[in-house]
Amino acid sequence: MGAWQPRDEAESHAGWRLWMALSTRVWPAPDWDGVPSTAVRGLVDLLAECADIRGTYPGDPLAAVLRLVDSVVFVVSLPVDLWRDDHVPVDADRAALLHSDLAGVAEHAASVRALLAVGGGWAELEAR
Repeated sequence: MGAWQPRDEAESHAGWRLWMALSTRVWPAPDWDGVPSTAVRGLVDLLAECADIRGTYPGDPLAAVLRLVDSVVFVVSLPVDLWRDDHVPVDADRAALLHSDLAGVAEHAASVRALLAVGGGWAELEAR
């Protein structure tokens, strides 16, 4: 994915917000009820946080951190669109599909978090 280095305090702050958002919203909670719409609820929250980061960012609208935000939105939007309105508990086949979609998001999130951690100087936090 390349490298990222914040150019100023605003970009560092946006990167930190994205890093924090990606740390908690990818997988369903341990008490998940088996319903896909519940499984992607954290992803819906992640999309809202990305929209807020983009909407309140005071710097260059082409800043690298916003490209990272956009990549998260792109990757997260597909599973959200597929599963958000599905309220039927999953069977084994649908569970495998849902898991695959969430695993793709988790993989991208881990890549973006690692990039942000290195560029933002938070690598030691990423290792914990």
